Amino acid sequence: MATRRLPPLRALEAFVRTVRLGSARAAADELGLSPSALSRRIGNLEEFVGKKLFTRARQAMQLTDDGHAFYEAVNPQLEALARAVESQSENLSVLRLHLGVLPLFGTQRLFPKLGDLRERHPLLHIDIDTGAHLEDRVGDVLDAAIILSRGPSRGLHAVRLDYNKVHAICSRELADKIGPVPDAEKLARQTFLIHNELSESFTAWRAEIGMPELEPAAIDHFDSGQLMLEAAAQGLGIAIMHDDHMRRAADGRLATLFDVDVESPYSYWFVCKPTALEERPVRLFHDWLVKAGL
Repeated sequence: MATRRLPPLRALEAFVRTVRLGSARAAADELGLSPSALSRRIGNLEEFVGKKLFTRARQAMQLTDDGHAFYEAVNPQLEALARAVESQSENLSVLRLHLGVLPLFGTQRLFPKLGDLRERHPLLHIDIDTGAHLEDRVGDVLDAAIILSRGPSRGLHAVRLDYNKVHAICSRELADKIGPVPDAEKLARQTFLIHNELSESFTAWRAEIGMPELEPAAIDHFDSGQLMLEAAAQGLGIAIMHDDHMRRAADGRLATLFDVDVESPYSYWFVCKPTALEERPVRLFHDWLVKAGL
């Protein structure tokens, strides 16, 4: 039986790294190549498959439709090859990822689906860090992080995980006392619960109810969304939070104030250094997270 002719593996590596890093220059640096040498390798691959995989203009490279299709077809096979090699290796070892996660995201969205990740990649183990300033520590003590932000810093590879609405959440008893219509006097007597790093959510909510200058009796600050929800359920104040958090909590003690639709300034993002995507633990988690739709 004739052996099928395989594409040049170095050319495949150049192609895949360019796609994953989103930059030909970054891929060339990773591979220790000049930009022209990287371009030649990709050109060899294009010649092999008989299709243009990238457009080239002003030293920039953009995937063509054929390039997208080729990547989607080839990348899973390369992952399967990597898993097959790992399974036959005598040096089988754990793949470890140091991941920063906000506690509420971890509890409500990540941990309920981690069993699927473990089943798919049994060698991948995750060290969880819920400390402060996660984004600042990516590339240092963290391989990657899931953050809540207006937008990650430039220089990070970032994947937006959701879009959110801001709700005012409190106990059902307090919601009944305040009523269904915003009342400045009643709201001014309340304590509001605000996350330390999400102050603009309160600004957006006040503006939407037509009270941009509202000053409550007190503002209590938290660094934990989970504790904010519990404080609200206990009647300790009105938590300004994302609607998704309340929905996932499914806590019958909680209610939302008023029928208002407030776009949140913040979203959850997955972030890592672009070069970290070439590290197998980061890439496995990144690819799973995007497909899992957390």
